[in-house]
Amino acid sequence: MNLAQYTKEFSYNIRLAYPVILGMLGHTITGIIDNIMVGQLGAAELAAASLGNSMVFVAMSVGIGFSTAITPIIAEGDAEKDTAKVRTVFHHGLFLCTMLGIMLFAVVWFAKPLMNLMGQPDEVVALAAPYVDWVAFSLLPMVIFQGYKQFADGLSLTKYAMYAVIASNVINVVVNYLLIYGIWIFPKMGIIGAALGTVVSRVFMLIYMHISLYRNSKLQTYFKGFTFKEITKPILKKITSLGVPSSMQMLFEVALFTGAVWLSGSIGANSQAANQIALSLASMTFMFAMGLSVTAMIRVGNQKGLQDYKKLQLVARSIFLLAIILEIVFALFFVLFHDYLPMFFLNMKNPELALENSEVISIASTLLLVAAVFQITDGIQVVVLGALRGLQDVKIPTYITFVAYWVIGFPVSYYLGLHTPLKATGIWIGLLAGLTAAAIFLYIRFHVLTKRLIANAVSKAEVA
Repeated sequence: MNLAQYTKEFSYNIRLAYPVILGMLGHTITGIIDNIMVGQLGAAELAAASLGNSMVFVAMSVGIGFSTAITPIIAEGDAEKDTAKVRTVFHHGLFLCTMLGIMLFAVVWFAKPLMNLMGQPDEVVALAAPYVDWVAFSLLPMVIFQGYKQFADGLSLTKYAMYAVIASNVINVVVNYLLIYGIWIFPKMGIIGAALGTVVSRVFMLIYMHISLYRNSKLQTYFKGFTFKEITKPILKKITSLGVPSSMQMLFEVALFTGAVWLSGSIGANSQAANQIALSLASMTFMFAMGLSVTAMIRVGNQKGLQDYKKLQLVARSIFLLAIILEIVFALFFVLFHDYLPMFFLNMKNPELALENSEVISIASTLLLVAAVFQITDGIQVVVLGALRGLQDVKIPTYITFVAYWVIGFPVSYYLGLHTPLKATGIWIGLLAGLTAAAIFLYIRFHVLTKRLIANAVSKAEVA
């Protein structure tokens, strides 16, 4: 096949992906806004928000990863025009997301004492503990929102989540501004104000999503007549069998980055703050690949429902190519502006913080050079993972991600970060090693699997 057969799919891929990308960016921007606003208070406050968010983000990754099981089944049912299947998967998925949201909130709340055992600076832990309480609560509306989002994504209705997240970001900025700095009649709450902004914005996001989908006349059949009597073990088991491995895949990756936060904290508050700045910027560009990953999940799920495996392979590879091109552009951007981007996160006008913040910027600018390289392989692994989820192939990819991140990536980060002069840069070289291994082995898995599906389809056609 020539290149044109892949590039002609770009326009449809982009149309489907851009609302998802904007929605994903919205989630990331919420964290970046918090970091920028909290960063004006000082490096210790920024490190505390980083530590607190790292705990919550691990739990959130489980919730988001689990919810992705809804999308490929919905996409398959939509291609098959099986309304009953779509409806029952939506209801069961929403039920499971609600239960999971409650559980994750409880786990994070009770896990707070772990911060004292991680070798983090005392002043950072003291600031982070109350912050975690509120942000952990925001997991409940966040994970339920994911249930609605994955349902809509499976039907290729990707704009609803985009609007919900954009609106919630506006609310987050306003509430942050009022409560972090104590504007007008509102108390000055510091990083607790940022946590409350996150809670309010996520509750709004959930309400907005429910109302918007409910008011769509074409979706009325999926909302009417819900009762708990409809919940059955076989459907719960099917979604869970896809959701648990998917959540583990995301957990393994997020836990690797969280490990990087903790390793950076053991080096010092400045390294931890620098890590958070570089991670915030890398996460923002990663959302483009995440959006394309969802597109791969939807389109591969559709083709699986139609049983057109040659088209499935072509569509998936077109998305892989598009992701590589985008991530190379971002890599060049990071290389060109690595000295300037970290300055947006810290107050360089305050003479009392100037020396400390200069060190943070120096470390962060070096980390961005490593991030420029690893985001390319990070983009590849996440879009291939999306395609595999579209095929409802989750078990083998789970083993692959575990080995890549925790047998290869983390040991390299640990050794180079804590036992060589590379320090924070060494930690990020470990991230690069893990992501590169994941990208290679996941693509091999996709290639082997689709080749087998195409061969089986050809054999059946010859027999018929």
